[in-house]
Amino acid sequence: MDPLLPAEVGALWTAAMRGGDWEAAWRQTDQLEIPRRQAQSQPGFERQPWHLCWDGSPFQGRSVLVRCEHGLGDTLLFLRFVERLNRRARELHVMVQPPLVRLLQQAHGLGQVHDGWLGPDWPEHEVEIEVMELAYALRATAATVPPPYPHLAAQARRHSTLRLDDGDGRLRIGLFWATSDWGPSRSVPWPALAPLLQVPNARFHVLQQGPPAQEAVGVAGIEPLWRRTARIEDSAAALLQLDLVIGIDGMLAHLAASLGRPTWLLLKHEADWRWMEGRADSPWYPSARLFRQRRPGDWAGLVEEVAATLAALPAADQRLVCCGGMTPGSGSSPAPSPEVARGAADPSA
Repeated sequence: MDPLLPAEVGALWTAAMRGGDWEAAWRQTDQLEIPRRQAQSQPGFERQPWHLCWDGSPFQGRSVLVRCEHGLGDTLLFLRFVERLNRRARELHVMVQPPLVRLLQQAHGLGQVHDGWLGPDWPEHEVEIEVMELAYALRATAATVPPPYPHLAAQARRHSTLRLDDGDGRLRIGLFWATSDWGPSRSVPWPALAPLLQVPNARFHVLQQGPPAQEAVGVAGIEPLWRRTARIEDSAAALLQLDLVIGIDGMLAHLAASLGRPTWLLLKHEADWRWMEGRADSPWYPSARLFRQRRPGDWAGLVEEVAATLAALPAADQRLVCCGGMTPGSGSSPAPSPEVARGAADPSA
């Protein structure tokens, strides 16, 4: 049987990940990587664009360099594996994107964190891997994936002095609705959010950055938190003080869920592979609740569902969440209300 082409392997890999069969996805990766490892020591071998950064070399007792070359959310998602890798390596260097340097430097279990854009003189190392390849290298499954990296809250408190006011008893909700230009299909048009903004007993804090944030300027009942959260460490500090976060598939969603905050994620119909299919929860983030478009492009229907879910939260749970919010100087973030963490709608929706 002829070997599959890289595009065919990629399609099968994506289908396996969406179906929750991560082991099958790794077997697809093996179809490209095992022959590569056998050939890479031979004269004339050329690395192809579909080959991983990691060449299969062992990590145990060696100096390892982790490259973070995709989105900021991808780095936050896969940090959980960096901490595990650190237990194996003799020395670990993590080359992160500039906006994450301050938040992650001197963080527990991450080795030495560097600005990955400063190159080309990176630290000497024996093994190299891209952060998103760690799930494959460590053969994680949906049943065995580690919890999110647990020390971001401590880092946020170390590097940010941002404090929100005490509130007025309403549920404090962080909101963001647009991605950068590379992923416009994930963005919710601002007018489509109107039903959500009309839910009573909710006070929305805009975390959205960039030009889309201007759409919320002057809207009654909305706090322009974006003016104080341009730095990621300040966003993290703010998220720790909010009761609920509602937003699209982007960096802030990964940050909120990594911090263990109740996070309601608004997903397009053909969502990214990491959110899998047919489920409202995620093995990546126990505090996340997934809301999915029922039809491609139907943001209006999705927002109406989220608004109804929010409005249906029992008043007692809203008070519990508000009163349990993090207070300035507290040592840990509170456990989310079960109702807010999973939503009040049918979990099969």
